[in-house]
Amino acid sequence: MTIVLTILHVIVSLLLIGVVLLQSGKGAEMGASFGSSGSQSVFGAGGGTSFLSKLTTSAAVIFMLTSLTLAYLSGQPSSSSMMSGKGKSAPVQAPVSQKEGTATTPVAPVAPTVPAAPVQKK
Repeated sequence: MTIVLTILHVIVSLLLIGVVLLQSGKGAEMGASFGSSGSQSVFGAGGGTSFLSKLTTSAAVIFMLTSLTLAYLSGQPSSSSMMSGKGKSAPVQAPVSQKEGTATTPVAPVAPTVPAAPVQKK
């Protein structure tokens, strides 16, 4: 599920980038007055701006929904076998003193010391 949403998210983000780059800027109308063929576009005289703006809006909505869904799914606990608790070991308990009945602090084992080799005099 997450992989499909991630792939859809990447595709929609690339589509959104492309659609935004295809849109003409606010100063593009100035070029039409100097002989640019603004009315002979693929989408018609004024249809290009409305089509691209609708496509931008829909791509942005899909992008936001996939972003929110991926964020929600990343916050959920994982259902993998490693994280489900099947492989957990029993907790380590501190040794109990038989005399007092209280827990003692565990002491790290000490490695045996090896005597150094005697230094020979010449």
